[in-house]
Amino acid sequence: MPKQINVALIGNPNTGKTSVFNALTGLNQKVGNYPGITVEKKEGICKLPRGLKAHIIDLPGTYSLNASSLDENVVIELLLNKKDKDFPDVAVVVSDVENLKRNLLLFTQIKDLEIPTILVINMSDRMKYKGISLDIPYLEETLNTKIALISTRKNTGIQSLKDLIAKYQELPTKPCLNASDIDRAYFDKLNKAYPNQLPYKLWLVITQDVNFGKTNRQEMEDIHSFKTKSNADIKRLQQKEIIKRYQFINDTLKKGQTIDLKSAKDLRIRLDRILTHKVWGYLIFFIILLTIFQAIYDWAEVPMDLIDTAFASLSEWTKNSLPEGAFTNLIAEGIIPGLGGIVIFIPQIAFLFLFISVLEESGYMSRVVFLMDRVMRRFGLSGKSVVPLISGTACAIPAIMATRNIESWKERLITILVTPFTTCSARLPVYLIIISLVIPQGRFLGLSYQALTLMLLYLIGFGAAVGSAYILNKVLKIRSKSFFVVEMPNYKLPLFKNVALTVVEKTKSFVFGAGKIILAISIVLWFLASYGPGEAFNNAEDIVRTEYASENLSEEELQQKIASQKLEHSFIGITGRAIEPVIRPLGYDWKIGIAIVSSFAAREVFVGTLATIYSVGSDEEDTIKNRMAGEVNPILGGPLFNFASGISLLLFYAFAMQCMSTLAIVKRETNSWKWPTLQLVVMSAFAYIIALIAFQLLK
Repeated sequence: MPKQINVALIGNPNTGKTSVFNALTGLNQKVGNYPGITVEKKEGICKLPRGLKAHIIDLPGTYSLNASSLDENVVIELLLNKKDKDFPDVAVVVSDVENLKRNLLLFTQIKDLEIPTILVINMSDRMKYKGISLDIPYLEETLNTKIALISTRKNTGIQSLKDLIAKYQELPTKPCLNASDIDRAYFDKLNKAYPNQLPYKLWLVITQDVNFGKTNRQEMEDIHSFKTKSNADIKRLQQKEIIKRYQFINDTLKKGQTIDLKSAKDLRIRLDRILTHKVWGYLIFFIILLTIFQAIYDWAEVPMDLIDTAFASLSEWTKNSLPEGAFTNLIAEGIIPGLGGIVIFIPQIAFLFLFISVLEESGYMSRVVFLMDRVMRRFGLSGKSVVPLISGTACAIPAIMATRNIESWKERLITILVTPFTTCSARLPVYLIIISLVIPQGRFLGLSYQALTLMLLYLIGFGAAVGSAYILNKVLKIRSKSFFVVEMPNYKLPLFKNVALTVVEKTKSFVFGAGKIILAISIVLWFLASYGPGEAFNNAEDIVRTEYASENLSEEELQQKIASQKLEHSFIGITGRAIEPVIRPLGYDWKIGIAIVSSFAAREVFVGTLATIYSVGSDEEDTIKNRMAGEVNPILGGPLFNFASGISLLLFYAFAMQCMSTLAIVKRETNSWKWPTLQLVVMSAFAYIIALIAFQLLK
């Protein structure tokens, strides 16, 4: 017997498959993507009796082996390819005790592949509550399998399941029924052509459009080419197959399952009437979202401030403790702030996924998807897109990660590409300082002009996201089947263990996935800001001290002047001057050019960069605002920051992709630099054009 076996967890969505996976693997699990595609791959290790270990793969949820999405293709490709390193020694099909009839369709299909299969009936603690009783011996005999009756909520039956997995070699592999009866002559012809292959495997290869990998591709293509029937005939045979399976399932459950409807207690119908109501449903969802994002802002503020302070102190301590030199500067000003730029996002990411996980575990998220799908689908999005789009008001990074529950690749890609348009919290420092500078005091209907401007920027961002989604839906030539099938699971209290594991895994996914790219770009930006060619940079201190020798400046003020001189003549400063002719039509000078370039690291860096440029001793907005207000436009005369240039800058930041962290996470989620590059170019070009039009019209 091998020391380690492969176990595939398979089942319909919302059967508690993830709970079973967590119960078996605990913390011994990892999450990644399948090679070359963006479908999430969860795998873990489980210790079994007899010193055996199980490598458990939690396959994407699927209703049957008739694939209609990328996720379902993954399941079929694995089950049909014995040469795959993850091909299961045993399949564990997880079903829900309340939806056994529907779940058994997938089970009977997998049995036809003659893989040793265990049927797990989950949520057994609800049987009494729902008036359900099962004749397990009869079901095991008829379905030709072993059944594990478990409850992940009560933690019962898990050990029995482990025992069954350990004895996988004793499991019967005979199919439940003979699917070949749907067209005996056709299947006999198939068997003669490929006598060494299972009939049902041949049937799946012929009916499914999937990629079987290099090791098995030629064999599968040969079989696929045997397709002697028209597509219409194939569809009819598939329908006959489903009918035959359900006839068998109905006959089995007539004797093996009893449901006493009188004893079933159910508030679900009454709750659904309220939560999916065409008025109250939207109102309740809006209130829940407001509560969630208010909590994210409030709860994340304290740990984010602590992280910011801790990394600033660490940077200062490093600078003071290590010998002076380039290496110390790299650590103190490049690596440590780069790490801080990754870690500071963790509280927002963790809290957002905490709430999303609670909503999913409770069963409410399915109602939201159902509610929003009709609205979103008009714009080429899914009902599930509403969560990432609104999550983007906190931070685009966790919002883009939240798109993983969108089945259609096209809808998911569109959601990823348009989410950065929604106004995130990082834009707020930019908005607040510019609004306070160029928008006058005053009120309209009791609301201040400045507050109305801020609200308008949020609405513009959301409008741009929805509008661009509509265009992308028309432009992108991606074939992606999209059927609106949403499971309406029962309401239940979330399991703490599942919620905690989800939060930990999603946070780790960001830190180790996007973090590497963010850190690398941070170091590059530090280098560009810390070094420069020529005497103006290298002799900055002498130049400044000579220039201001007659003025009675403090040492701190002199250091700020030196920093400003160095920044102006650094590589990033030279870049700012180089792009000045391009940004001058927008109403900006080279100083704003530097701020725009440096804020690519993170939008909020804009304010800090201005503090250095204007030789201000702190990042306080009032101080920076006073310096900015005094700036004179060298060409047009008058204030550099007037209503026209201010609105231009606000619109530029509303639409531009000024966030390397977001680009890093888009690259990770799409497995390609193509999409983040397209995002950067298109959003920046759009922002430039809108800002140009605004300035030229308003000046």
